[in-house]
Amino acid sequence: MTDERRFEFGKNWKDFIERHYNQDLVDVSKRHILGVLKRGDLKGLRVLDIGCGSGLHSMAMFQAGVTALHSFDYDPNSVAATEMLHQKAGSPATWTIQQGSVLDDSFMSSLPTYDLVYSWGVLHHTGEVWKAVDLAAARVVPGGLFYIALYSADVQKNPPPEFWLQVKQKYVNSGWLVRRWMDWWYVWRFMMHRNPTLIPVVLKRMRDHSKTRGMNMFTDIRDWLGGWPMEFVWDADAIKFCEQRGFILREILTGEANTEFLFERRATADSTP
Repeated sequence: MTDERRFEFGKNWKDFIERHYNQDLVDVSKRHILGVLKRGDLKGLRVLDIGCGSGLHSMAMFQAGVTALHSFDYDPNSVAATEMLHQKAGSPATWTIQQGSVLDDSFMSSLPTYDLVYSWGVLHHTGEVWKAVDLAAARVVPGGLFYIALYSADVQKNPPPEFWLQVKQKYVNSGWLVRRWMDWWYVWRFMMHRNPTLIPVVLKRMRDHSKTRGMNMFTDIRDWLGGWPMEFVWDADAIKFCEQRGFILREILTGEANTEFLFERRATADSTP
């Protein structure tokens, strides 16, 4: 899929940071991450953020007290967005940022192993999801944690995954006007269910959206509609794939478009499938 047109993830997230960034968003993200990890902070952990996007989650993990944090993204605009937050944090030496691809074997093998490898809503957008998961998992130290979120095929019943893949390809190949029309088409069909009396409900949802993971609703809608390349993953396949690489499932959050998985690598893990 490398030769096909891709969605401008970095441009979307850089715009989000420039328009909407504030400390409240960081706090929401931090609470969510720590809640899944069941920790009060991240002190003592060396963390890798794969596909750092807006940099918001990296900032949250930095503020949670990581010992060291390395963030990287394929998209130069995502790198730039994360660097903006790095500067806001005082340009700490313990937080490093780099451009790189999770599909690049040489790049990934050049990285050390980490106590926590984090990749939220990223690996399914690479065009080679299983290779991406495999290379990301290899960066987890024995006894460490692997926290990933993948678009779930389990929850896509009506419409099915094939419908959304067609929507994403149309969105990414359309101009600005068609994209804005599709943004509101999504709100009308999937949030208002073609019922204008639900406008107050949608407005409230817009206000409350940032209270979940600290994101902006329309930024997330554009990310969802335009997210191409894209692969849906069955939850059971993701669990089996990681278990075959020496991981134990510790936590799973389902029900949304992304299923969140928290795995722990066995202390004596044999990473051979």
